[in-house]
Amino acid sequence: MFKNKVLLITGGTGSFGNAMLKGFLNSDLKEIRIFSRDEKKQEDMRIEYKNDKLNFVIGDIRKFEDINHAMMGVDFVFHAAALKQVPSCEFYPMQAVETNILGAENVLEAAAKNNVSRVVVLSTDKAVYPINTMGMSKAVMEKLAISKARDFRVTNIDAIYTATRYGNVMCSRGSIIPLFIKQIKEGVPLTVTDPNMTRFMMSLDDSVKLVMYAFLNGNPGDIFVQKSPAATVEVLAQALKELFKADNEIKIIGARHGEKMYETLCATEEMAKAEDLGDFYRIPADFRDLNYSKYIKQEAKPFTNDEYNSDNTHRLSVDELKKLLLTLDYVKDELNSFLN
Repeated sequence: MFKNKVLLITGGTGSFGNAMLKGFLNSDLKEIRIFSRDEKKQEDMRIEYKNDKLNFVIGDIRKFEDINHAMMGVDFVFHAAALKQVPSCEFYPMQAVETNILGAENVLEAAAKNNVSRVVVLSTDKAVYPINTMGMSKAVMEKLAISKARDFRVTNIDAIYTATRYGNVMCSRGSIIPLFIKQIKEGVPLTVTDPNMTRFMMSLDDSVKLVMYAFLNGNPGDIFVQKSPAATVEVLAQALKELFKADNEIKIIGARHGEKMYETLCATEEMAKAEDLGDFYRIPADFRDLNYSKYIKQEAKPFTNDEYNSDNTHRLSVDELKKLLLTLDYVKDELNSFLN
């Protein structure tokens, strides 16, 4: 299905874009377009990969003309461009709206106009029961993707627009593991927000697998969730201290703006209709129209108090988390340079 096709990755200079490229550079794709605003990261990738299959496009998803031009001739889209830092979005909520909502609509509209056959948008656990701007903006992005999946221009060509939702991606830019490692190396206290705060633990490879699963198995409007273990922030700090043989103090600084004690990947209402696929949950879209009276009520799973969150999934111990951390190239490289 990839032979002579064109893939566009928005925000492709980020952690996800680089991870996704590893699997696609040797595929039958004709072209991979990397769309972002960051010319420096694009130049770094151009030098690193030296691959004629890559086409770097500078532009901003906030500008429809930019993304519409970049979408010409594209077959597949992975939409990863976003503002992701929770505190930053709390202080500048309109910036999150312009990128995560209006920018996402530009991407989806450009895909519809250019007859793109498959689109996967990347969302977050923070979009479920959102209390912060980042989560709220991503929740709206999910609704935009589902709405566009119903668009007659999309359904007429049997295109499939889906979403993926995942938790913390370990070692991604701006995340907590690189921060803790930096603090360990500098010999300063590890700043823990709340020791009992839990977060899902996913690797970049896991995020790529989730997106590819949605790409290959999705129906229009589906949201896919990957089952993942979780850990408390305190366990994460302790695991890294033991791996790096460090004795840094742990300093409790309190929750930052917009943070939750635990994150949710599937809401109660979603679990009532979710399909358990083993390693994943599939949350199907509701494709009824607004004329509800013409639909006959069918038996459905009743609502319960069940949800899938970082507090009720498998909780990693320090030793389990150490083993998981040692599978990550970033941690192994940092550990090797620190201990040697």
